[in-house]
Amino acid sequence: MLKFIHAADFHLDSAFGALPARQAAARRRECRETLFRLADYVNREGVQLVLLAGDLFDSIGAFRETGEQLAQALGKMAARVFIAPGNHDCVTDGSPWRTVEWPENVYIFRENRMTAAEVPELGVTVHGAAFTAAEQADGLLTGFTAPEGGIHIGLLHGELEPAEARYDPIRREEVAASGLAYLALGHIHKRTETLTFGKTVCAWPGCLEGRGFDELGEKGFYQGTLSEDGEVTLTFVPFALRRYEVLEVDVTGKDPRGAVEEALPSETEKDLYRILLTGETGEGGVDDAALREALAERFYALDLRDHTRMAADIWARAGEDSLRGLFLRDLRAKWDAAGSEEERETVTRAARFGLAALDHRDLG
Repeated sequence: MLKFIHAADFHLDSAFGALPARQAAARRRECRETLFRLADYVNREGVQLVLLAGDLFDSIGAFRETGEQLAQALGKMAARVFIAPGNHDCVTDGSPWRTVEWPENVYIFRENRMTAAEVPELGVTVHGAAFTAAEQADGLLTGFTAPEGGIHIGLLHGELEPAEARYDPIRREEVAASGLAYLALGHIHKRTETLTFGKTVCAWPGCLEGRGFDELGEKGFYQGTLSEDGEVTLTFVPFALRRYEVLEVDVTGKDPRGAVEEALPSETEKDLYRILLTGETGEGGVDDAALREALAERFYALDLRDHTRMAADIWARAGEDSLRGLFLRDLRAKWDAAGSEEERETVTRAARFGLAALDHRDLG
């Protein structure tokens, strides 16, 4: 029984541009340290084969130190390691795949066509190909069929039947005709469940670490086994040091801080949260700055957004024969004519600041 892991899309040296500079630098360091955690896991679990399906670097201009650290971490693995570079880390003359010295247990597919690497000690053959440019319009699996006999594994960076052929388009019928027991894929940052076409099992493990609020929840890799007759089993292993999460909290009739704390899971200190406040509030809305300060220590990073609307009874005062009523009538007309939720939020903010000015209140 062969034991393997399948990971992809590390995107080392990502900018983490939404974070302050110090935290962004810390996150880049943490991602590099994750490589060594992964090596420890491989050795502890007795993994024999490591399949890395591209975009390990965020660009071909990755820092040389990062490439050397990846090589060092992979060299610590008591396993055979195979890499199929993707669109972000395509194989070019100046890429780390050609400039870094890679350890003997690491095999990098560098050609823009399917080639094979036999692993006799494990009883398998690994087939793979590399991006050699930022785009790959022709499907690398097109026309490929593994030789008869033995157990064959595929390793590619690509998309399944995309609307636009830019990043190695893969067709279902090509997978079914490939003769592969398992096809390890990269490029899609959200993990897919196991897919089977013909007799070939395939999957995308998603990215190893989330980098923004478009990459939410648990991130990690697939751990699998491959039997002597080619049967594949997969288990997802959460491995990210930190998670990105979005939490929507209705604060209608509640103290905003209390409502948020009630909705939060018990352990959030390591994670990055975007909290969306919804529901109805009074004229002053939510004191964003005070709430952010009160909650900041609960998270590694917090993005707080006030999407609340003014309570209906405040708009009802638009009927008053006063400057306040005239102001509210004008804004209510703009609210009713708004074509999107974003426009309505802008009208709400204008109403709150205008009413604060009329009452000589400070909204900060």
